[in-house]
This record gives sequence, structure tokens and C-alpha cells, in this order.
Amino acid sequence: MLTHIVCWKYRPEVQDEEREAHVASLNALVGVIPEIETFAAGRDMIGLERSFDTGLVATFADRDALDRYTAHPEHQKVADLGKKLAERAVSVDFVS
Repeated sequence: MLTHIVCWKYRPEVQDEEREAHVASLNALVGVIPEIETFAAGRDMIGLERSFDTGLVATFADRDALDRYTAHPEHQKVADLGKKLAERAVSVDFVS
């Protein structure tokens, strides 16, 4: 199993509606991309200085499944939205 984690820090001018639309777009990938084993995305609830605004945790069977997810056209659309909204994004992928 491969765990995939991504966090976004939005640009200050990004409005709540855009933030919610991003999270909704992420969650809409479930059921569309068959390689997703588990998936959870949401907005930060604590608001610490180190906190990012939105995060996701997903699992995939293996690296090939993650690569197919990454290349999927629906993922590409959501990834482009995240790039548009974020001033910074971080990710980590590890065997779990």
C-alpha cells in the first residue's frame, strides 16, 4: 500500500468559496478514478502558525496505481486548480 499526502497553503486573496470548491473537487475524484483505495480531503480546523489550509490523504495499491491516478485527466484538472490557488504545496508518498 502507498500513502499519498498533499497539503496546500492558499494565497491570501483566495476566498472561502474557492477554498470550498477546491476541497469539493478533490473529494469528487472518489468513484471517478478507480485506483483510489481510500481518500480523505478537507480544510484545516486548528489554524496553527505551521498549518496548511487544506490537506488530503489517499492510499493506492502501489506506485503504478499512484502514477495512473496522477495522470488521470480528472486529477489533472483538480491539480491545476490547486496550483492556481496555492502559494505553496507540499507532498509525501510512502509505503504503508
